[in-house]
Amino acid sequence: MKILVTGTAGFIGFHLAKRLLERGDEVVGIDSINDYYDSSLKYGRLAHTGVEREKICYGSQVQSSTYANHTFIQLKLEDRDSLLSLFRENRFDCVCHLAAQAGVRYSLTNPHAYIDSNITGFINILEACRHNPVRHLTYASSSSVYGLNTSMPFSTHHNVDHPVSLYAASKKANELMAHCYSHLYSIPTTGLRFFTVYGPWGRPDMALFLFTKAILEGRPIDVFNSGQMRRDFTYVDDIAEGVIRIIDRPPQGSADWDGAKPDPASSKAPYKVYNIGNSSPVRLLDFIEAIEQELGKEAKKNMLPLQPGDVEATWADVDDLMADTGYRPATPIKVGIRQFVAWYKDFYKV
Repeated sequence: MKILVTGTAGFIGFHLAKRLLERGDEVVGIDSINDYYDSSLKYGRLAHTGVEREKICYGSQVQSSTYANHTFIQLKLEDRDSLLSLFRENRFDCVCHLAAQAGVRYSLTNPHAYIDSNITGFINILEACRHNPVRHLTYASSSSVYGLNTSMPFSTHHNVDHPVSLYAASKKANELMAHCYSHLYSIPTTGLRFFTVYGPWGRPDMALFLFTKAILEGRPIDVFNSGQMRRDFTYVDDIAEGVIRIIDRPPQGSADWDGAKPDPASSKAPYKVYNIGNSSPVRLLDFIEAIEQELGKEAKKNMLPLQPGDVEATWADVDDLMADTGYRPATPIKVGIRQFVAWYKDFYKV
């Protein structure tokens, strides 16, 4: 298939693009390469797929030197005209929309970035799919949409009406917007609620990266909620496997869907939402201990209260994903941490 993957300079988008390329799909990647975090890491990911930094020029297509079936374009989601032109010129079979302004804490101080990228950017993707029909639009949602929910494990059949950060609200909005377009224009859409993704080439603002860097440098780490938080850490290869299985399975719409008892996870329209997680929550202190063991060095811990916008626990119910696609997370936490540490030491030469 010819697939547009947005966010290919990002963590998950990079890994997904590689998997799709290696199975023979034609992948067109786009990314704004913004400065939310160190862009050298983003350029490093692109270089790993044969997209050389010196050849990148905004709006111009770059051919990968590694994969004959891969091209990349630096493009902002808010650039509606350029995005529409890209769709008209390429006639994509599928779109996997992973580009977004990420981060819960950053949304507390830079709210407009989330409206520009996650709301305006997403409506531009939806409109492009409307006017240039595709077989399937998959898009990144987030476990953060569960907000104040405390019923565990989190299920897509639960209502998610109480977000605690603008980032979470923007992802909930994406799901609502997608349903509108599935209902009005019969665009098959699937939302993917990712649960705390980690692994090689990960984001520098996430716990594993922050902790590894600080421990190696002998600096204290900030441990929120005194380390009692629990997270459903999910290895990036397991995430990519789940996403690919979903891309290959456009929703058809449920004939049994009942408006008197509406199921939030599906619809009469070709619309679906899935959790993608490990379904095995890990206490933050235990996660830190696993990092310490891998590094052979004890962390200096700065114990802090729960931060605004954070939740105490996440736990994914992935029964629907397993039943529909055969997805099963396969990477134990210690193995995933080992793979990340090996990558980190190699990339940063430490």
